[in-house]
Amino acid sequence: MEYQCIDLQTGARVFHFGPVHGTNNIGEFLAIVHALALLDKMGNKTKTIYSDSYNAMLWVNKKQCRTKLERTPQTEQLYQIVARAERWLATHQYSNPIIKWETKQWGEVPADFGRKG
Repeated sequence: MEYQCIDLQTGARVFHFGPVHGTNNIGEFLAIVHALALLDKMGNKTKTIYSDSYNAMLWVNKKQCRTKLERTPQTEQLYQIVARAERWLATHQYSNPIIKWETKQWGEVPADFGRKG
């Protein structure tokens, strides 16, 4: 699993994380929280965040990553990162819209890595 953020206005990569052993939904969840935290640091409360993962958007809304990924020595570091993201959500307010990326209408989300078959 890995994730990145692409600025839709410029096409520039804003951040990248991974690869690590994990799931796509965890990656989407972490990407949203990472983007929210970065925008919060910048004082930007209005920029829209897009994700093609309903699950990740729901997890962010609930402030909890509800993954079924087994917790093992291989995934422990990722679980620590997830816990940090959940703590951020629990302790910060945000107003940035989080919108579902409509793949059928708009094509693949630019932050994807082009690996879908």
